[in-house]
Amino acid sequence: MGNITTKLRAGDEVVVLAGRDVGKTGTLRKIFKSKNKAIVTGVNMVKKHTKPNPEMGVTGGIVEQESSIDLSNLAIWNTSTKAKDKISYSKDKDGKKVRLFKSSKKEIK
Repeated sequence: MGNITTKLRAGDEVVVLAGRDVGKTGTLRKIFKSKNKAIVTGVNMVKKHTKPNPEMGVTGGIVEQESSIDLSNLAIWNTSTKAKDKISYSKDKDGKKVRLFKSSKKEIK
């Protein structure tokens, strides 16, 4: 296991490839490289039972929140083609490394 490199970055629009949320899209919020997992908005929602903590202002009860999902089950979402895509790299005119969609060769914003 350990740290696995990924071409995805926080803020990318991704689509789920496997699991109970297959086909859902969302924005990548956080990547845990050591666990090879990520948190995506609105995907892999779980119910968590929280204890009330009056000092911190937490009321307690059942809270629904996003759980982590494995990076291997995610692919970048190309909004122009409305399909999943792969990421390639190239250098722009200033010599800076940029990420591109492999199918359309357009830069990922």
